[in-house]
Amino acid sequence: MEKRRRCLPLMVAAAFLMSTVSSPGVAALSPDYYKDSCPDLESIVLYEVTKKKNETVVTIPATLRLVFHDCMVGGCDASVLIASPNDDAEKDASDNMSLAGDGFDTVNRVKAAVEKKCPGVVSCADIIALAARDVVYLSHGPHWSVELGRLDGLVSSASEVKGKLPDPDMHVQELAALFQKNDLSMVDLVALSGAHTVGFAHCSRFTDRLYSYSSSTPTDPSYNQDYAEQLMEACPRNVGPTIAVNMDPISPIDFDNKYYSNLEDGLGLFTSDQVLYTDEATQGIVKQFAANQTAFFDAFVSSMIKLGRVGVKTGEDGEIRRVCTAFNH
Repeated sequence: MEKRRRCLPLMVAAAFLMSTVSSPGVAALSPDYYKDSCPDLESIVLYEVTKKKNETVVTIPATLRLVFHDCMVGGCDASVLIASPNDDAEKDASDNMSLAGDGFDTVNRVKAAVEKKCPGVVSCADIIALAARDVVYLSHGPHWSVELGRLDGLVSSASEVKGKLPDPDMHVQELAALFQKNDLSMVDLVALSGAHTVGFAHCSRFTDRLYSYSSSTPTDPSYNQDYAEQLMEACPRNVGPTIAVNMDPISPIDFDNKYYSNLEDGLGLFTSDQVLYTDEATQGIVKQFAANQTAFFDAFVSSMIKLGRVGVKTGEDGEIRRVCTAFNH
């Protein structure tokens, strides 16, 4: 552990910081959906995402998180992007306050560029999906064919968010129940949690594990002791709200399988991370992904495609927004 201890880059900047599918009631999604209507779509998205990523590495996790936070609440319909003057849209819910602005900025930039080339054609929901794939690819992760053809939703409400997103303190049974509501399996749970191999978390999201785990044991014993001490140095009691640490202390800007070997070593930042290893229901999957990065990549791609099929809007339930932050009407 001493060798690792010297290379743990914990601190990051402050807060600014395939196939087609169809089923009853759901329009067919296809990687070729815009083949004729916007043939240069993917190259436009990649260009804009690359430019944004080169400005700040926070673009990677910030953009990737948008997919999950959008799809788990009412489906993949870009409702998380809506800006409300009354602060009552989905993004204003407490569970979404930690979403970094760079993710929203990435999607808005891409949308603006796409509109210049193909006005009124491509949904914001599809742009989120493409941008997320590209940030994974640009951080040395897998590349896959993104299914396209979603419409943007017509509703965005902060009150709809509660109870639909994982909490850092959740255990496997609670997490699995949330995923199951969206037809996502235990393997999907573990694979999608691997997105924590990039990104950061504010100290307030996990300091209970450091200082008030229980009356007899202040620090969660499932933490690696050296890691816990480093976290305490980075996140002292009463630390400011903008201070954050890397989710993956070993390779924080590379999309790889280190997240899983970290769990084996007690380096899971959240309870919801570490329990994937301590719970027998998911431990075997964690071990498989830790030992085989290809297995993780294959599972992650499969799970992202499944996630992208959740709650797709069709017909009068959706639209193609002119800008991602506002409904057309």
